[in-house]
Amino acid sequence: MAIGVRSLEGDAQYDGVARILLMHDGDGKVLVLLPWEGLLNLEAIWKGSGRQLQPARSDDARRFFSQPGLNQDAGLRKLLSLPLYIDLSLQSRPDLHVYEPHSDRTFVVQGHWLSEDHIQAHPLALTRADIDAGQPGGDDRAVITRAVEKFTALRIRQRLEDTLGLPSLSPTMQKILMMRCDPEAGVDSLVPVVRLDPSLSAQVMSWASSSYYAAPGKVHSLEDAIIRVLGFDLVVNLALGVALGKTLQIPHDTPRGATDYWQQAVYTATLAEGLCRKMSMAERLRPGLAYLAGLLHNFGYLVLAHLFPPHFSLLSRYIEANPHISTEYIEKQVLNVTREQVGSWLLESWSVPAEVCVAVRRQNDTDYDGEYCGYAQLVHLSNRLLREQGLSDGPIETIPAGLTESLGLSRTQISEAMQYVLDSKSRLGEVTEAFITHGRHAG
Repeated sequence: MAIGVRSLEGDAQYDGVARILLMHDGDGKVLVLLPWEGLLNLEAIWKGSGRQLQPARSDDARRFFSQPGLNQDAGLRKLLSLPLYIDLSLQSRPDLHVYEPHSDRTFVVQGHWLSEDHIQAHPLALTRADIDAGQPGGDDRAVITRAVEKFTALRIRQRLEDTLGLPSLSPTMQKILMMRCDPEAGVDSLVPVVRLDPSLSAQVMSWASSSYYAAPGKVHSLEDAIIRVLGFDLVVNLALGVALGKTLQIPHDTPRGATDYWQQAVYTATLAEGLCRKMSMAERLRPGLAYLAGLLHNFGYLVLAHLFPPHFSLLSRYIEANPHISTEYIEKQVLNVTREQVGSWLLESWSVPAEVCVAVRRQNDTDYDGEYCGYAQLVHLSNRLLREQGLSDGPIETIPAGLTESLGLSRTQISEAMQYVLDSKSRLGEVTEAFITHGRHAG
């Protein structure tokens, strides 16, 4: 499963369409109608209704709106007999073309149906422009600082990373990170470092023995695992991914139905590396860094949960209520800062390669054409392709025009890379489980 539905942005067929949303609390179900492009402001619906309404799970919404009776006017009228909250901007429309994204159902709601006593109108929706207008100015560091100050009583007088209590990397991982940045480093320098960390050594042996890497014969030693099966680049990237991931806990109150953090990371990394290897030599980026960028693309999600623990539950409810809107805008509204900003900032403070930091920060910025933009484009493309397969969270959107051409990738090459990932799902599951197990034992 994954959080996210088809985005209608730019689809002329759906101009002026409204979104219908099922919510509930201990007193029962209600419906909400708001403009498709709007973000439901949960504080507004709670204030307007006097109830702590929560969005229905995606599966529950799909079943509810797939009822055959909704094909008839009588069924629609019965549906609309539920308590209904409508955004003020829709109140004066004669008829409403309504779309429910989880069931992919469209309805026509006649305007005179919306004059019943049980229907209340409130300002419920926020546009992207509304959200942007409320954001603090300045660079990422200033934005992060102000966001944290907003939600805590702290006065930040010392280095930000110390004030926020963010963890540091272990000595072993600091050495591995230095190797990642050293073009002269190789297997000979890596093996002794890995051997000093028993947990990491066991993990490397586990990866090398997994069916995904399909090593011929038995893996007899750490040297054998690194030299014959995995290779320098892969061991460094997997070790860094585990190390950075285990410094922060996977949050518990995530959006219901969300993709597992490590599953999304492994799939994105594998697809980004696969696409990178299919690029022409003239456009070729470093596959190892493409893999690491994909593995860490969602790292800021963990940082948000660490920085804003009391508010992370609220963020999860907003994501459930607005599956058609990018998390970037939801996080701006709820926290005034995004996972891309905090994730790239922390990775940069740990001296993670600049290619990876740029990919994390700019993965949603399709207009960015600065240094290392190719890595950001690879992550963007990989993530959007995986969303279409239900293997990554976020709205299902059209791939930006010109993106694949700028990477030098054909549709055939993209399809081949995607098919390889789909064919490897069971084996990639072993890699994912290794990350989860290692993080659990380390925690």
